[in-house]
Amino acid sequence: MPELHDSLSPLFDELLARNPGEREFHQAAREVLESLGPVVAMHPEYADAEVLRMLCEPERQIIFRIPWVDDRGRVQVNRGFRVEFNSALGPYKGGLRFHPSVNLGIVKFLGFEQIFKNALTGLPIGGAKGGSDFDPKGRSDAEVMRFCQSLMTELYRHMGEYTDVPAGDIGVGGRELGYLFGQYKRITNRYESGTLTGKGLSWGGSQVRTEATGYGLVFFVQEMLAAQGGSLDGMRVVVSGSGNVAIHAIEKITQLGGTVVACSDSGGYVVDDQGIDLDLVKEIKNGRRGRISEYPEARPGSRYIADGSIWDVACDVALPCATQNELDEASAGALIRNGCTVVAEGANMPCTPGAIRLFAEHGLRFAPGKAANAGGVATSALEMQQNASRDAWPFDYTEARLAGIMRGVHERCLTTAETYGSPGSYVAGANIAGFTRVADAMLAFGVV
Repeated sequence: MPELHDSLSPLFDELLARNPGEREFHQAAREVLESLGPVVAMHPEYADAEVLRMLCEPERQIIFRIPWVDDRGRVQVNRGFRVEFNSALGPYKGGLRFHPSVNLGIVKFLGFEQIFKNALTGLPIGGAKGGSDFDPKGRSDAEVMRFCQSLMTELYRHMGEYTDVPAGDIGVGGRELGYLFGQYKRITNRYESGTLTGKGLSWGGSQVRTEATGYGLVFFVQEMLAAQGGSLDGMRVVVSGSGNVAIHAIEKITQLGGTVVACSDSGGYVVDDQGIDLDLVKEIKNGRRGRISEYPEARPGSRYIADGSIWDVACDVALPCATQNELDEASAGALIRNGCTVVAEGANMPCTPGAIRLFAEHGLRFAPGKAANAGGVATSALEMQQNASRDAWPFDYTEARLAGIMRGVHERCLTTAETYGSPGSYVAGANIAGFTRVADAMLAFGVV
């Protein structure tokens, strides 16, 4: 593990003591702090003003009870979270996640990452994250509606287009966002469409928002390859996951001439050397809400593997799009041995520190999620812009805006990495560029 700068090591020790047991938050904070040594050496005012200590402490952490009644008439109780981490650049912005694994540490790690991701887009949005340990799988529409209404009955008082603008994440799609917005509108008696993003197109949503994280990831990879004189055309690609991000990454890769040969879900992964049949994946996952194990039944020549790692499949480009810490050191070794040259994170922090270290040692180009998957939140900000102007943009125009933003993120990362002595490092570039933009605003505001 790299050493921290002398002025940052005590800060990290303090962070560990103040936030016990929050492993994911510790991991996310350490990764950023490891990049900032050259920054505090060149600009000691950041350390002197304690801006780093303030940045590592959320502005507000909200934990609340969510009681609701299931279809059997029994009362269920879940826990809700909203960590409003930093508003130096604009209103808090970040998704809501519904999954049994959600706890305060995970929400804090996601919110901390969101600060820098949002800053990298160049758009005026702060960083936040939220969610609940509620599991929507296997629940009826009526149960999901009652849960969402109960959650919003508490959360609405902390929201607003100039305060905090949530969106979807794992377990929170169009159905959940509809129920959440409906309850917000009912309670407030106002149609504030800009206070929630990822909405349906008929009630204030934006074209390309559904596709944005996956498309944006591929646009970023396209820039990574172009910087080395290459392209996605003819590339063999592995994409983990089969949810929204993975599906739209597969779609855009195929449009740009690449071939996705494997995707996965929590049960295992499927390999199709002819190229993943995206329509079939959509029908299984979105139509039937089924499992990826059903894929070979309709696709002769493909195979499903329940045990093992999707990262054992040979590829040129690897895109982890499932969940945090899914790609470890052993998986990184397999990718390296099989000739992979580019890894970009579609999920939030899917690569462990050991994996990232191996990529650096072997010269793989690696893009962290705070840069590579920023397209989702960027398009959410474009949705807010359309809501504020009572406008709706066409698909092609919005997609072009997204592509331009991702080009800007890529350029910002490389330029910043060069400036601070880490040429070609997307990790250093993303962390430093995001940090300096937020820190400069915090210094301007004083001790608040």
